[in-house]
Amino acid sequence: MMDVIDQASASELPPVLHKSPRRFSWILAIVVISFGLCAGAAYYWTDIEAVSATSSVREFASTPGLPPEDREALSEIRSGQQRARDELAELNRNIGAQQADLKRMADQIEALTAKIESLQNIPAPASVLSAPSPPAAHPALRPAKRVVQPSKPEGPISVGGAPLIPEPGSDQR
Repeated sequence: MMDVIDQASASELPPVLHKSPRRFSWILAIVVISFGLCAGAAYYWTDIEAVSATSSVREFASTPGLPPEDREALSEIRSGQQRARDELAELNRNIGAQQADLKRMADQIEALTAKIESLQNIPAPASVLSAPSPPAAHPALRPAKRVVQPSKPEGPISVGGAPLIPEPGSDQR
């Protein structure tokens, strides 16, 4: 009777748990190898800069058989490269400063825009509109002349400039 209960409880387990532990060891081995490869790549990546820097120094030192003109040309090329690096660094600093100035100006414009909008949304007090202040009397200033515009004609208006023919039933004033 005990064997039947053991078989029943064993069959209730999911099929994944019935697998052998060899699968787990394979997965563990793949994970360990992956981590090892990643660590090696990271070490190589950080060490590559040191190798490239020392190789350029060795290259210059390992050229004793070159004629003096070639050595001078190499030194001029290297000094030109250094100047180009310095100029690029200077340009990058200038670009950073200009971007900071641009951001500062954009922030100022945003603040001024917000101020203008808030001032436009504030209703003007009625007392200021109803009683305008008297203008200050300056002897040198003359009162402004009012420009009188001609009255607008009533009735149909020609857009193109041609005279309009009045309709037969319209009243002329």
